Amino acid sequence: MPDGQAASLPTWDLRDLYPAPDSPHLIADLDRTEADAKAFAARYAGHLASLDGAALAAAIEGLERIEEVMGRVMSYAQLLFSADSTDATRGQFYQSMQERVTAISGHLIFFSLELNRMDDAVLDRKLAAPALQRWQPWLRDLRVFRPHQLDDQLEKLLHEKEVTGRSAWSRLFDETIAGLVVPLNGEDLTVSAVLNKLSDTDRSVREAAARAIGDVFAKNQRLFALITNTLAKDKEIIDTWRHFPRPASARNRGNMVEDAVVDALVSAVVADFPRLSHRYYAMKAKWLGLEKLQHWDRNAPLPGDDDREIAWPDARRRVLDAYAAFSPTLAEIGQRFFDNPWIDVPPRPGKSGGAFAHPTVPSAHPYLLLNYHGKTRDVMTLAHELGHGVHQVLAGAQGYFMSSTPLTLAETASVFGEMLTFRATLDAETDPARRRIMLAGKVEDMLNTVVRQIAFYRFETLLHDERRKGELLPERIGELWMQVQTESLGPAFEFTPDYQIFWAYVPHFIHSPFYVYAYAFGDCLVNALYSVYQSGHPGFADKYLAMLKAGGTLRHQELLAPFGLDASDPGFWRRGLDIIAGFIDELEAMS
Repeated sequence: MPDGQAASLPTWDLRDLYPAPDSPHLIADLDRTEADAKAFAARYAGHLASLDGAALAAAIEGLERIEEVMGRVMSYAQLLFSADSTDATRGQFYQSMQERVTAISGHLIFFSLELNRMDDAVLDRKLAAPALQRWQPWLRDLRVFRPHQLDDQLEKLLHEKEVTGRSAWSRLFDETIAGLVVPLNGEDLTVSAVLNKLSDTDRSVREAAARAIGDVFAKNQRLFALITNTLAKDKEIIDTWRHFPRPASARNRGNMVEDAVVDALVSAVVADFPRLSHRYYAMKAKWLGLEKLQHWDRNAPLPGDDDREIAWPDARRRVLDAYAAFSPTLAEIGQRFFDNPWIDVPPRPGKSGGAFAHPTVPSAHPYLLLNYHGKTRDVMTLAHELGHGVHQVLAGAQGYFMSSTPLTLAETASVFGEMLTFRATLDAETDPARRRIMLAGKVEDMLNTVVRQIAFYRFETLLHDERRKGELLPERIGELWMQVQTESLGPAFEFTPDYQIFWAYVPHFIHSPFYVYAYAFGDCLVNALYSVYQSGHPGFADKYLAMLKAGGTLRHQELLAPFGLDASDPGFWRRGLDIIAGFIDELEAMS
């Protein structure tokens, strides 16, 4: 996208959170919250068991008010840093806020620890109070971690060490990625800009971009390997102390999903590699006239796909129209993001790559970050992130503690928003050649969401398991990466050695270990949901909105029950994967 067009794209205004990093309002919030936290600890520490149900409910409400102020501060600091992580003053502010908030929240650690030490029978008697019943979902989710809780002093130590541990290593990763310069054809580009070249129509451009990325990351592989090894060892130490049975178990507990359910998802996707990715990429190789694909061909446009640049207003219209056709309520909430400066759209040096939706706090509103290049995939990314934003707005009524959903459900509205936008765009297209290209593009997006993310999960599993035997050399990490890529993408690919370093740019491995399967979980869940919608399920839109409004108050079993779905049923995942396979069947018939 030309610089002039990028300059016209909307940017966010963070003043709804705070006017500036040195704002007296922000400083006053921190000072007041610190005093409130100390007073809260003085009042309640050591006394929770003696409170009746109504008093305990009042204590939780007081805690939520304190935590929400800290959430607002950290949301502001993180978004400011994400907009330009090469700015040293923003990095300093982000670190300073982490340290200050960590110190304040240290006064509050006792609360969850005491609650989890409370016997079930004692808590059940307190839950007879109507005021406390509202907090039952929050208490339920808190007590999932009872078997993994350490003594108070250890918990406090781990809490305070976070700013010099995982958070510090994550910041090093972010600043390193943001500061990398990738030379390409006489230009110095950001990592995000060069990765975008991997979907260029010109194969020589894709190859040059891939080799340039490989070269720059290879020069930094020792640093990326050190970060990865250190964080994997850090996780092992904590998991061992907390008695989690395996590396992914802590993430699964946080997602409120059983290990067995995740295992069923992974097994179903791996078993379907030949039916899905292997079959599709064999077709793609033929369409491109290649005997073998290289890794820079994975996201190559198909012949005849000019991938016309889509102007931002057109992208916005496509997404909102698709939302409105399903639910006017969904579109009305989505419109707020465009009517207000809640989205940061243009790519620029120093800005976080990719895209995300940040919920901030219910007393404010979510913000979206995009890197919009005007491609079809960017429109789908907008639909995806807007789905998150709408979900976060709807769930906000549950309050700060209960608005957040587990990661496995957090992808539901985003993927559903993508599907709505894709279906509307496909239905409006009358040219058979264009429909084929659009369908292939959707298949590729789904393979990236399901097959690729499960391959990422398998890579993490192999890496963390092997790390427990000792530090991994960069070359060994590359071998594990190539192993999972080969098995997931199939025999249509012939991987060049430079691809061995491409694990290094994936931020989820650093920021959120084992997060990645949530994308596949969400995609398969939405595919199953969408098939129910297509079948004419009565009241589907209203039930769907009610599901989003529930936030984190319900588990996946309860949320899916109104639609007649059950994620613990082995056939559930097959139903979701069948949607992808059906699209590939359609493409085979067209070919």
